[in-house]
Amino acid sequence: MAEIGFYHLTRTDELAALPALLTRTLAVGEKALVLCGSEARVAAVDTALWLADWLPHGTAKTPHPQWQPVFISARPENPADAKFLFLLDGVDTDVNGFARVFDLFDGNNETAVAAARTRWKTAKDAGHAMTYWKQSETGWAKAG
Repeated sequence: MAEIGFYHLTRTDELAALPALLTRTLAVGEKALVLCGSEARVAAVDTALWLADWLPHGTAKTPHPQWQPVFISARPENPADAKFLFLLDGVDTDVNGFARVFDLFDGNNETAVAAARTRWKTAKDAGHAMTYWKQSETGWAKAG
């Protein structure tokens, strides 16, 4: 079973929050798969990571995707065998095989919040270890 953290964004969007979370992932020696809702979003994340203190990453267009410590995709492919999965845009996918899952969602969008609640219930009912984090003025606060 995976450890799934829901990250309730209230102060920034996913593109602003993602680099710090990925930096921590790399700091503990893990690889990450960032799963996006569309190819356009893959391009936006790719650009954001180039601009955010440059985090090493790649996409399906990058040579040797299996070498990438952060792989960004709109398809559930995992060429570098990452153990950390970041879900953006409300993507709902099979989390088996991942040690940790980070589900980032826009807390200012009621549709996104409702969808996150549904994903939470499904994951909890499946027996995954669940945590809930909410953005605060100073970072992330663990709730509930």
